[in-house]
Amino acid sequence: MFAILASAVNVLLGFVFRSVIVKFVLYFGLFFVVTEFLQILSPLLPTASGLTNSLAGMPSGVWYFLDLFNISYGMPALLSAFVTRFVIRRLPIIG
Repeated sequence: MFAILASAVNVLLGFVFRSVIVKFVLYFGLFFVVTEFLQILSPLLPTASGLTNSLAGMPSGVWYFLDLFNISYGMPALLSAFVTRFVIRRLPIIG
């Protein structure tokens, strides 16, 4: 009976040390690298002030339809999705 329990504990400890802890360390390292890269890359990315200045000269009829389609929410979401896609595809450690 003791041999069966010892074998079960050995299998359980082997599973924990081979898969769970290794995956935790790997994913934590990946998370740390990604957050540090994003902190370095964030100041280098363009800001939306140029987009705001270029949209300032639109007439009110155009703004009505832009507000109707909620472009003020969709444009930043679209730009952040493009930046996220770029980061995931271009950095070799991430993707």
